[in-house]
Amino acid sequence: MHNDRFDSLPPSPFATRLPRLLQGLNPPAEMRPIDMSIGEPRHAVPAMVRAELVAHLDTLNAYPSTIGTPALRQAIAGFLERRYSLPAGTIDPDTQVLPLSGTREGLFMAALAAVPERKSGTKPAVLIPNPLYYCYVGAAVAAGAEPVLLPATQQTGFLPDYLGLPEAILARTAMAYLCSPANPQGAVAGPAYLARLIDLARRHDFILAVDECYSEIYPDTPPPGVLEVCRDLGGCANVITFNSLSKRSNVAGLRSGFVAGDPAFIRRFTHLRNYGATAMPTAVVAASTALWKDDEHVRENRALYRAKFDLAERLLAGRFGFYRPAGGFFLWLDVGDGEAATRRLWAEAAVKVVPGAYLALDDPHFGNPGKPYIRVALVHDMATTAEALARIAKLA
Repeated sequence: MHNDRFDSLPPSPFATRLPRLLQGLNPPAEMRPIDMSIGEPRHAVPAMVRAELVAHLDTLNAYPSTIGTPALRQAIAGFLERRYSLPAGTIDPDTQVLPLSGTREGLFMAALAAVPERKSGTKPAVLIPNPLYYCYVGAAVAAGAEPVLLPATQQTGFLPDYLGLPEAILARTAMAYLCSPANPQGAVAGPAYLARLIDLARRHDFILAVDECYSEIYPDTPPPGVLEVCRDLGGCANVITFNSLSKRSNVAGLRSGFVAGDPAFIRRFTHLRNYGATAMPTAVVAASTALWKDDEHVRENRALYRAKFDLAERLLAGRFGFYRPAGGFFLWLDVGDGEAATRRLWAEAAVKVVPGAYLALDDPHFGNPGKPYIRVALVHDMATTAEALARIAKLA
C-alpha cells in the first residue's frame, strides 16, 4: 500500500536528472571540476555564527520550541521593518512571525494549512510560476490541489501573469506561489505588480505566498517586498512572505528561515506545525537572532556577488541573451538547447551547470519554458568563478 498521489511528481533535477544526463561523461583530466549547478553559497560563514553556536551548546539537552524565542521573532520583525522601511511596530513578532527550520519545509507545509478539500464546489487550484521551485508542486499535490503552471518567460518579464487567468480557475484558487527575486531568472516583482496580485488574492480569497529568499542579493536597487506593499493596502490579510538566512548570510546548512504576514494564517500554520514540523534547535535560534540583527555582513556579501556579475558581464555581454538580473546570484543563459550545452560544458570544460528544462515542467499548452536555457550559479569565490566563466566563454 502507498499513497499514489505522489506518483506523478517529477524526478529531482539534481539528485536524479542531472546525474543521469551526465552519466558516462568524463571531464578533461587536466581541468579541476567546478560545480555551478546548485545555488549553495560558498562565501565565508559570518564569525558570529560559530560564537553563538558554541555559547549555546549546553541547550542541546532541551527540546526547542516550534515558535522559537521572543528574541528571534523580534529580530525577524526588526529586519522586516528596517529592510522595507516599515514603521516600528508594524510587524507583531508574536502574531505575525513564525521561525522555520529552513524555508523549504515552510513553503511545503503552508499549502497543507491553506488549501481546503474543496473550493467553489470543486478541486482547489494552486498557482505556480514555471520555471519553478519543485517544492511548490510537491506542496500542491500533497494538499490535494491541482498545480496550475503559468509560464514566466522573457515575453512576460519572467514573471507569471496570474491576472490573465480565467475566472473559473481563480474562483477555485486556494493559494498562489510567487518567487521574487525569481529563481532562476532573477526577475523582481515591482510594487504595482504586487499590489494587483494582493488585490486578486483578496477578491478571490486565496493565500498569496511570496518566496523572497533572494531579496538581499541585488546589484544596486533593493527589490521591493510584499509586506512593504501591504503597508499601503490596509495590512497583510491573505499575504505571507518567506525568507531565509541561507543566501543572505551564507548559512544554508543552518536551516533557518521564517514566514511572516497574515496573523490569522500564522495562527493556523503554527497549530499545524506543532504536529509535524521540526523545531529549530536553541543554538541555531541564537545564531539566527544575531544574524537577523546584523546588516553589515550582508552588505559585504552583496558586494562579492556584484563583483562576480561585473566579471560575467565582461566575459559574456552580447552572448546567450546575457543580462544582469535584478536579484539573486544566477545567470540564465539562452544557449538554444540546455541539455546539449550542459553535456558539452561538463565533457569539454569540466563545468557543471543545470539545464533550464530541469527547473521547469512540461506544459501541454506552453511547452517547457526552460528548454533553451542553462542556469549558472555564481556561488564560488572570485578566482573559481573567473575560471569557470572563462571556460564557458571559450567553449561557447
